[in-house]
Amino acid sequence: MFDIENTRVLVTASSRGIGYGIAKVLVSMGARVVINGREEERLSRAVEGLKSMGGEAYGVRADLTVREEAERLVDEAARLLNGLDALVYVTGPPRPGFFTDLSLDDWEYGIRLLIKSALWVTRKALPYLFESRNPSITYLSSIAVKEPIPNIALSNTLRISIHGLAKTLARELGPRGVRVNTVLPGYIYTSRVEQLIRDRMERYSKTREEVVNEIISDIPLRRIGKPEEVGYLVAFLISKYASYITGAAIPVDGGRLRAVF
Repeated sequence: MFDIENTRVLVTASSRGIGYGIAKVLVSMGARVVINGREEERLSRAVEGLKSMGGEAYGVRADLTVREEAERLVDEAARLLNGLDALVYVTGPPRPGFFTDLSLDDWEYGIRLLIKSALWVTRKALPYLFESRNPSITYLSSIAVKEPIPNIALSNTLRISIHGLAKTLARELGPRGVRVNTVLPGYIYTSRVEQLIRDRMERYSKTREEVVNEIISDIPLRRIGKPEEVGYLVAFLISKYASYITGAAIPVDGGRLRAVF
């Protein structure tokens, strides 16, 4: 669809959820993809699922919160694909909770998960991207950076750093041809959203139906999104059709954001 056949892509944290949805879309369009996860069994199942679509996919087990493993992931992906054209950075979610619910250990882990891992992976990927004819970095963040969402204090606070990084890199790396963009998912149906639904049910003594109806009533399209719907935007952003787009932060949220900018 976007002429990304044979594009060499590393998608981090992609054995399930939004990352896997992105990988499915990329593989379906002919990209060569390396996915990543921490659990070997789940990762193997995800790779088999991608290969069953007739595409080229590999899996590398690594924990993004450990610097050595994050850096090894990039090197191994580049080895498997004989280089990199695109880095799609996704992370698993941090612990939900209000500020007063969270310990300092939760914040320390959140910093490694949401900020340090991005720095480690990006720095390691840049030498490979500089060798590409159409290099790009796409960071997955959240609409929470524009409108904080109750009960996810860690995401509301820490993911904002990714936007500073993306804007900085868009300016620094533009002269070298590397485009850097950020995607802001809203409510996308994954285990994370299911976790948030259960938390609201327990915290406010509501039924699942009541909580889901509350969520979708605030979404103009009146539904929760699908991971593949994020994937279509990512596929566009790494393609040549997005050749003049860099430094952008694009929501995929069914109209949930009220912010004008």
